[in-house]
Amino acid sequence: MSEHGAEHPGGAPAAWHTDYRIAHLQDRLAVGDLAELGVRIEARGDAVMLTGTVPSAQCREDVLRIVHEELSGLAVHSDLVVAETSSPDHAEEVT
Repeated sequence: MSEHGAEHPGGAPAAWHTDYRIAHLQDRLAVGDLAELGVRIEARGDAVMLTGTVPSAQCREDVLRIVHEELSGLAVHSDLVVAETSSPDHAEEVT
């Protein structure tokens, strides 16, 4: 065991393994049907944090599904905001 941190069973440091998985996830989100580039993914200690804005609730669910597939075994915290892009359903009254 190394004094520099925990090692993954394959011999690589756990932090490197997490960074690799995050990079793979970012690639998958960018090139798939989602083509989602508005999501930021960061390792924070033993967890992963998602931040950013997505265009719809369905997109948010798709992103979270892919994240949990790619990062299984890691704690994931999500702060993804759904952009409201629909037009208003009533006129704004100005006083």
